[in-house]
Amino acid sequence: MQSLAGKNVLITGAGRGIGRETAKALAAEGCRIGLLSRSEGPLHETERLVAEAGVPSASAAADVADEADVKEAVRKLEEELGSFDILINNAGIGRKGDFMELSADDWQKVLQTNVMGIVHVTQAVLPGMQKKQRGDIINISSMSGLKGTRGSSAYSASKFAVIGLGEALMQEVRHDNIRVSTLTPSLVETDMTRPGEERQPDKFMQPEDLAEYMVAALKLEQRTFIKTAALWGTNPF
Repeated sequence: MQSLAGKNVLITGAGRGIGRETAKALAAEGCRIGLLSRSEGPLHETERLVAEAGVPSASAAADVADEADVKEAVRKLEEELGSFDILINNAGIGRKGDFMELSADDWQKVLQTNVMGIVHVTQAVLPGMQKKQRGDIINISSMSGLKGTRGSSAYSASKFAVIGLGEALMQEVRHDNIRVSTLTPSLVETDMTRPGEERQPDKFMQPEDLAEYMVAALKLEQRTFIKTAALWGTNPF
């Protein structure tokens, strides 16, 4: 088991939910935390929570769907923290509706954020990992990336793409001692999945559950990694 202390981490979608809980968990392990999100208010709150762990952190507001935005944000964060050892591609959006109800704009927004967002951020961070000849990239897909469901055609298409992207990238960069993992969780109770509803932590998986898993996976010796992991709620009925 390897220590994570002193490693530089970049987390997208860090303003709330899975991103925030992952930032807190990795800060508790002694990591230096880079935070990226579109929304400045929630982003600053995450940074405040990370600071309680007493580790260096930095944040940048950027839309992962915008390549220029991403390049500038990563440049700024690397100036403050150094190149990244770990990347958590968590940012994502959803659009519900039957196939004929979704507009071309809906499709573009989902695919640009959920797929091209990973492309933009990873292309900005990967050269630093290749220079170090080690690193970790975790892409968060979804159960919807394994099985399409009614009303989720755009979201499912994007999450299927994330799995294929991760699989191909893994085959390329494992020669650089870089581990690429993909998570396909079932419903995680967040503001995106259950907006405005009372939380039911005894029924649904929580963001901190994914964070706990990621910390454990990252601690594996660099010679070993878990390529894909399907995390499911035990009894969400």
